[in-house]
Amino acid sequence: MSAALTDTPGGTRGRLSRAYLGMVAEPWLYLLPSLLLIGGVMLLPLAIGLGYAFQEFNLLRPGAAKWVGLDNFQDLWADPQFWRALRNTLVWTGASVTLQFAGGLGLALLLNTRFHGKKLVQALVFLPWAVPTFLTALTFSWLLNPVIGPVPYWLSGLGLIEEPYNILGNPDTALWGPILANVWYGVPFFAITLLAALSAIPSELYEAAEIDGASGWQSFTKITLPFLAPMIVITVMLRTIWIANFADLIYVMTGGGPANSTQILSSYIFTTAFKRLDFGHASAIAVVLLALLMIYAAILLAVRSRLVRR
Repeated sequence: MSAALTDTPGGTRGRLSRAYLGMVAEPWLYLLPSLLLIGGVMLLPLAIGLGYAFQEFNLLRPGAAKWVGLDNFQDLWADPQFWRALRNTLVWTGASVTLQFAGGLGLALLLNTRFHGKKLVQALVFLPWAVPTFLTALTFSWLLNPVIGPVPYWLSGLGLIEEPYNILGNPDTALWGPILANVWYGVPFFAITLLAALSAIPSELYEAAEIDGASGWQSFTKITLPFLAPMIVITVMLRTIWIANFADLIYVMTGGGPANSTQILSSYIFTTAFKRLDFGHASAIAVVLLALLMIYAAILLAVRSRLVRR
């Protein structure tokens, strides 16, 4: 009689099943608000954007949208401006990340030592990160101005250029203006993250290396770099993704000109979507950029996993 009761839905087995389901469902109930927020803010717009990439969608005629399949991507393949923007994106991202990392690593190594006035230097190093990008762009536009800006006159005085000229107005040099502004703005990111990683390296390792007669360069290559390697991979990956999608400086300083010489994929997406109002073409560009960044991130994460296992 008791065995029959335990097998009924209201018996012991039923209560255990409900308790187990409650244990499984409880964490998901706590996560549900966050999942709904992520779905509404990130996943839903992503799905809509992916859908636009396969449609002919003009903002002036939203009711006339129609499915065109891969036509937008075929148009991209034949679009010389897209390929120029892609090349500019590689230069913009590669130069910015490389120079930011080099400057950030140097400052992190400096701030990891003891010297007089360290706190003041540390505050000045981190200051650019707090400046709005719009103000940064305006400041560097003034610095590079051939009439009132000092940089062209400095370059002329050093003999690097024949005479002061509009660096941002020359298609051959215009992209280096926003790159310079971006390096100044982004160096603190690497300095902060790498300084935190340097602080976690046990000082006993350096003391042992010094006792063994290791040089400063040997300590750096055999101790510092191996410990920093996982953090370097993550920071480089994150900064690369941010910079590839970061068109604020370019848009304020050059607007993508002159002659599209500073147009990158993210600024080209903005121009196509909100000036030409062609959301289908712009979404196709965004999908290509997303795919490239996902491949890049997957490669760096694979490299990081190997470094961590060593």
